[in-house]
Amino acid sequence: MNKFVQNYIQDHKGDILQSWVDKMKENADERVINVVSDQVFVRTSNEFIEVLISNITDSNEEFQSKLGDFAEKIIRLGWPLTFVNEGMKLFNIVVTEGMVKEGVMTKDNQLEIVLDFDEWITPLNNEIINVYTSTWERTVSLQRIALQELSAPLIPVFEGITVMPLIGTIDTERAKQIMENLLSGAVRHRSEVVLIDITGVPVVDTMVAHHIIQAAEAVRLVGAKCMLVGIRPEIAQTIVNLGINLDEIITKNTLKKGVEAALQITNRQIIEITEE
Repeated sequence: MNKFVQNYIQDHKGDILQSWVDKMKENADERVINVVSDQVFVRTSNEFIEVLISNITDSNEEFQSKLGDFAEKIIRLGWPLTFVNEGMKLFNIVVTEGMVKEGVMTKDNQLEIVLDFDEWITPLNNEIINVYTSTWERTVSLQRIALQELSAPLIPVFEGITVMPLIGTIDTERAKQIMENLLSGAVRHRSEVVLIDITGVPVVDTMVAHHIIQAAEAVRLVGAKCMLVGIRPEIAQTIVNLGINLDEIITKNTLKKGVEAALQITNRQIIEITEE
């Protein structure tokens, strides 16, 4: 980078930060302004300037480390990529306007400085976008894995009786997670009866039914009985219309009836005791 530009950025960091924050607020989406306080906004903006300067003063390894930490932070704050990209453009404007005002950039050296500055800022901008994107993808991937694990829990309700409540759409990837959780959970909890509750599943089509039948067969292979509960009238009609065979699976229309049936299978029952 041109030494004039480098020295100007380092010597006028405070002024650049203030001008940059003001311009960012003018151009910021209301969602960004609403999710962070002024103090956090200024502190994070200062960190952004420090990251940019780090590309000048620090080694590439130190710069990459700071850039990665900053990307993770702004993702947690909910700053969209367009906002970050706009910030790079405004930084360019603030520095250029400041150098003109201070007389650092003149008609004689303007072309040289602009070309040199652009040669520095463009790769930096691309690097920030790449790191932001990869960090975002990694964050989303980790969140998806966490949600998948939570979306198909196997819950012990009585000794030998476990329930898996399913909510939302079941696709192939989630069906695989359901199968894994069912098998590992049935063995871990020593389940005799496993209830799959589909009350919260909006649509049961051929694919969903196929996955459920597969899960039930797998549960039987590890020594437990599988029961399908929460079959609403519209789902029952869909199953009949599709010609899906559920003869090998015990079905109940509510979880309550399913638990009662599971207790009978395990030679237990709930008795109401009245006090005299």
